[in-house]
Amino acid sequence: MTVKVTERDDSHKSHEVVAAGIRIWDVHQQDLLVGMFHCEIDAHNYKAELEALEQQRELRSA
Repeated sequence: MTVKVTERDDSHKSHEVVAAGIRIWDVHQQDLLVGMFHCEIDAHNYKAELEALEQQRELRSA
């Protein structure tokens, strides 16, 4: 499973969000957007949670 955290660039934000200087962090799982966060730490915590769940699934199926 591939989980990535990236900061959303301004071309993918609304004009209001750009004007307000809001930063958005996207979490992608296997190239699908699965979460959006205003705090990078929250995005990385969610990534870790997804990875832990995947490891649990793999252990149960082994």
